[in-house]
Amino acid sequence: MLEHEGTEPGAGGGMIAAPPRWVRGLSGKLLWLTIAFVMLAEVLIFVPSVANMRLRWLQDRLNTAAAAAVVIDGLQPLELPRTVQDDTLIATGTKAIVLRKDGTSRLLVVDDMPPEVDAKFDLADVTSLQSISDALYTLALGGDRIVRVYGPIGDNDTIVEMVMQEKSLRSAMIAYARSVFTVSLLISVFTALLMYLAINRMMIRPVRRLTNSMQAFAEQPEDPARILQPARGGDEIAVAGRHLSMMQQQLQKTLKQQKNLADLGLAVSKINHDMRNILASAQLMSDRLVDVEDPMVKSFAPKLLRTIDRAVGYTTEVLAYGQASEAEPRRRRFCLAELSQEVRDILAIDAESGIEFIDLVGAEIEVDADSEQLFRVIHNICRNAVQALSTYGGDTPGAVRRITVSAQRVGSVVAIAIDDTGPGMARKARENLFAAFRGSARSGGTGLGLAIARELVLAHGGTIALVEKPGPGTLFRIEIPDRPVSLDDWRARA
Repeated sequence: MLEHEGTEPGAGGGMIAAPPRWVRGLSGKLLWLTIAFVMLAEVLIFVPSVANMRLRWLQDRLNTAAAAAVVIDGLQPLELPRTVQDDTLIATGTKAIVLRKDGTSRLLVVDDMPPEVDAKFDLADVTSLQSISDALYTLALGGDRIVRVYGPIGDNDTIVEMVMQEKSLRSAMIAYARSVFTVSLLISVFTALLMYLAINRMMIRPVRRLTNSMQAFAEQPEDPARILQPARGGDEIAVAGRHLSMMQQQLQKTLKQQKNLADLGLAVSKINHDMRNILASAQLMSDRLVDVEDPMVKSFAPKLLRTIDRAVGYTTEVLAYGQASEAEPRRRRFCLAELSQEVRDILAIDAESGIEFIDLVGAEIEVDADSEQLFRVIHNICRNAVQALSTYGGDTPGAVRRITVSAQRVGSVVAIAIDDTGPGMARKARENLFAAFRGSARSGGTGLGLAIARELVLAHGGTIALVEKPGPGTLFRIEIPDRPVSLDDWRARA
């Protein structure tokens, strides 16, 4: 099977653009453009140059004719022999020489005088544009005309005229143009080669190096050896190389992290399958505890059942998180104080740990949310606070270790504050606060708790943020708005 020109098979089965050929690449384009531009500049220079050459050629012929006219005029009243006249006309390249002096015109030398003249040129009064126009006309259409050229001799009033064919002038102009074109072409090629060598070293080779690095990295992005080693320098290509190297390093880290996440997802799926079987057995055994008449068992059985049910729900939702999606909140209005008390019971803070859990949530506050998801949010933050406080202040007498949960309703929004007196969060943890696997504030943590909490809060249309506080510790503020009520539902209730 034939491949497309300019492409080659990539590592992933796709087609990667092959390096362009020399003629079609930047190097070839640069060389041809340089030659074309230099030739264009030479053309712009050539036009006035050939016009000046024409004037100089005519002026030289006129000076020669003037010298012959002065000699012939000094021999008067003698008449030159016909052979001398012919030699003079051949030497000056003219058909007739006329001398105008003291208001009179005298035909000094003549040979086969044409009946009429096609054009006349006054060398004493010629503009640049007229000179260029006459030169271009002579090159393009001239050669067969009979022209009359005249001009003064020195600074006096004597004027010399000569009648001549334009053919010899055009031949001289063509020879001049040919030599100028040859020199211009050599200059263009030499200049283009110099520019090509300079720009190829400064630009083309670095750009080709960047291109080869991108192609090599695209084939095996996980190979650290494929990362570009940026060159030193402060020009644009060097800066682009450094940015490309940084981007490749960041992309390689991201790909590695994605691979780890994929492996983690597979492992979690396997663990989740076995964990659900274990929890199902525990759930069956815990159901039998309800029938036990022991008062102690009766008091702990409901909490144990709710805990196992919640664990079963967590394992069911693990795969949903692995697919980067959480279940839609099943919202209802419930008493927030009951949920706060349940979080306190699940944490089961040991009295000997010295950690206080203060619940300031009023019994009148109701929140419109998914109770299970909101429990996960508050429980994650409170559990992080307990872990931070358990290793903080142990060597400091009188250190206060306290977790305070409070809430208030303002209009249709319930604001929940979770405050602790722990060591606070490190700067790195603050910068990646809600980023999974990067926002952990403790050693060995994954940062998934806050990432999950933020996703659940956002699903409710709320916000979660770390609030700055004057004293030590950490303060999280969660805001959950009520669902908007449609006009039809309000009317039905009314």
